[in-house]
Amino acid sequence: MINTTSTNCTFIIDDFGHVKEKVLNWIQRFDTFSFLDNHQYQLTPHSVECLVAAGVRRDIKANAGHALEQLQQFLDEKKSWLFGHLGYDLKNEIEKLSSGKTGRIGFPDLYFFEPEVVIRLSPGEISIEADDPRAVYAELLVNEVSDSLEEPDTLPPIKIQNRLSQQEYISIIDKLRGHILRGDCYEINFCQEFFTENAVIDPVAVYKKLSAVSPNPFSACYRVKDQWLLCASPERFLEKKGDKILSQPIKGTSKRIVNDTQLDDQSRDELGRSAKDRSENVMVVDLVRNDLAKVCAEGSVKVDELFGIYSFPQVHQMISTISGDLKKNISFSAIIRAVFPMGSMTGAPKKRVMELIEEYEATRREIFSGATGYIAPNGDFDFNVVIRSIMYNAGSQYLSFQAGSGITFNSDPQQEWEECLLKGEAMKKVLEER
Repeated sequence: MINTTSTNCTFIIDDFGHVKEKVLNWIQRFDTFSFLDNHQYQLTPHSVECLVAAGVRRDIKANAGHALEQLQQFLDEKKSWLFGHLGYDLKNEIEKLSSGKTGRIGFPDLYFFEPEVVIRLSPGEISIEADDPRAVYAELLVNEVSDSLEEPDTLPPIKIQNRLSQQEYISIIDKLRGHILRGDCYEINFCQEFFTENAVIDPVAVYKKLSAVSPNPFSACYRVKDQWLLCASPERFLEKKGDKILSQPIKGTSKRIVNDTQLDDQSRDELGRSAKDRSENVMVVDLVRNDLAKVCAEGSVKVDELFGIYSFPQVHQMISTISGDLKKNISFSAIIRAVFPMGSMTGAPKKRVMELIEEYEATRREIFSGATGYIAPNGDFDFNVVIRSIMYNAGSQYLSFQAGSGITFNSDPQQEWEECLLKGEAMKKVLEER
């Protein structure tokens, strides 16, 4: 087993928000980093408020085929921090599927790196793990922080385009409802792309703007060279602590009405009572229970919370929590093979709906509806669901975000279209308002 040479130091801080800004500015000197931010939400358990990794000691990059096997070998070589992502197209390896569409962002199907620097930031203190943590802290302190969220005025305007017209989208939803009627599936998560070409942005400035508009508990600013993920996700995919594993799928969305408390409460209450959203949610809960049962001790999988309603800056969401006790000596790759991709972004039955997603969606998902997060040296991990996210290739200047909804036979195509627009609203706003 290889040993790490890093040391760890903890420093007391007064202004948490200011130090967080300094950290985000400082990591921009690296061409690979992961900035995971809880935004001080307390609705879901987090071990640390903000977890940051920068620089690469070693890494692994692989596309679907034998990617999870390679990752497990990489994990077994050394107990260390690893940060990275699982792309949606790992489904091809797990379920023997294929992807015929071209992706233009360029994230590999799987990427993890052992960082040179790990920073854990909470109100009152900052912990730095590095070869020379005191030197890193000194560099952070001298970083200048701008209060402005604006990008430079010289950058050209951005106009977001829809990959599908409203008429095309509605036609596809009608076809999917036909599949459901024939018994091919019960529910399917169908997504559409919004994009622009020749986009010139300051990715970190855009992430700051997105976080200001939509500060969600599984946010991330993640960079792998030219590929950027600017993520404002409210959803946890999978967390492991010791022998306990937990998933918190989201199914069910309603709009926030922030300037009218009475109407906002009404929107929240209607979501909680919605038969359609409850039906979608219980389907994904059953799917997650079945997935977790493959890797958990018999009888240990339980639903901790069903139909929980949580409020975020843009939307109310219906979230359920499912947990279980892992079997002894179960590997990371075995867990991922059992539960990935997440049911909230696929549907039921999972393999058939992924075939339909490939048939009807116009764009390859790539990192979207995958997961980003970390694996700790002790084997614990936490991953989000990559939704409400801007993907950007700085080399090709292609920018994209996707939004979707769960389709059942009772879905109203017009309402599903409007739900996609609602989910994309914050991302479109921060990109077009320059």
